[in-house]
Amino acid sequence: MTDSPTPRRTALDATHRALGATMTDFAGWDMPLRYASERDEHLAVRGRAGLFDLSHMGEITLTGPQAADALDYALVGNIGKVAVGRARYTMICDAEGGILDDLIVYRLGEQEFMVVANASNAQVVLDALTERAAGFEASVRDDRDAYALLAVQGPESAGILKSLTDADLDGLKYYAGLPGTVAGVSALIARTGYTGEDGFELFVDPADAERLWQALTEAGAGVGLVPAGLSCRDTLRLEAGMPLYGHELTEATTPFDAGLGRVVKFEKAGDFVGRAALAAAAEKAEAAPPRKLVGLVAEGRRVPRAGFSVVAGDGSVIGEVTSGAPSPTLGKPIAIAYVDAAHAEPGTAGVGVDIRGSHEPYEVVALPFYKRQR
Repeated sequence: MTDSPTPRRTALDATHRALGATMTDFAGWDMPLRYASERDEHLAVRGRAGLFDLSHMGEITLTGPQAADALDYALVGNIGKVAVGRARYTMICDAEGGILDDLIVYRLGEQEFMVVANASNAQVVLDALTERAAGFEASVRDDRDAYALLAVQGPESAGILKSLTDADLDGLKYYAGLPGTVAGVSALIARTGYTGEDGFELFVDPADAERLWQALTEAGAGVGLVPAGLSCRDTLRLEAGMPLYGHELTEATTPFDAGLGRVVKFEKAGDFVGRAALAAAAEKAEAAPPRKLVGLVAEGRRVPRAGFSVVAGDGSVIGEVTSGAPSPTLGKPIAIAYVDAAHAEPGTAGVGVDIRGSHEPYEVVALPFYKRQR
């Protein structure tokens, strides 16, 4: 047997260890799972603010006169219509319509785009974009080592950031970004996140990461900002009904399977990878979707996990849990699951989850479980 590769460390690794973080190998990176109580971190983001290190995410830059055309061919979204300074949630699919990854694309200039991929899929996305852009006047650059990524999320995040920058945060819309300086550090300031709260993601040079983390920590101390790890990031996104690659999204699912067909833009000109297969998937989903993605809320206290069977009252299997966890906000276990369409309507009676042989009762609800007050 060969030893597994040593996980990569972010520029903030020493900071996490000094804070006493519990570290874990995530997608080949040594990342903070939690610093103290994941429940406390979760509630801090919901009520105040949390500070995350997301430097494991994969940044890929496309430049050139046909960069937009290359992305329109490579991805399912209409990237050419994205205005400079705005961002778009989209997906990259294979020729059969299966999801290779979900992405955020930032348009940094007329001929410059930054694609942010999930850490576990960054190489797959880089390889696919390189191959698909080959016929276009566009260059693909691996920028994974060029950025550290910090995120401040929660209702106090805007106030914290305003104390450190003169960038126009009030004018910065959701899914938009602008270059600016935060605590003396050059950054791309993006109003994006994965928590269901207002918040910002800051792309900076790795050499500036520790300085920025410290400045944000000090600026947020008076309003209850805490460092937050991957564990609470997962429960936050779960409450917000946000899909996670490898769980709700896989190569075996299409965007239409996941109820995210809106990201596929058939109206854009020209062909794109997976167009024909996705058109067929769209037609099938509209006619009679075999399964739908739903929320489940426990009536008891037992927590469902990915892979557990969803069952009907007669014990027959009608679906599968894709993500499950205790919800600190709701005070109950929750899950996202694919279930047969006949059992997918909110309020459907008799649905349960098979938890180690016991059929625990669950209520079918619409996603998301939690939606912030805007």
